Amino acid sequence: MRMFGLLGLVLALVIVGLIAKKQLTTTAAPALPTVPGAASPAPGQTPADAPTQVQQVQQVQTQVNQALDAAAQARKMPDDN
Repeated sequence: MRMFGLLGLVLALVIVGLIAKKQLTTTAAPALPTVPGAASPAPGQTPADAPTQVQQVQQVQTQVNQALDAAAQARKMPDDN
């Protein structure tokens, strides 16, 4: 009876390992949507109008700060004094 429990545990561990390996090896870049009539960039090149990683990080930081400021403004309560 213990053999079935051990066998089931090993089988579950193998399945989890295979799934983890599959997830870690599939790191392909997402395909860019195509626009009719537009030339596609060569492999390894990004489109000229695509923002860089630094610009994307700055944009997200700005959006988060704006959202936090808006939430803080909405939660202001009148003073009890």
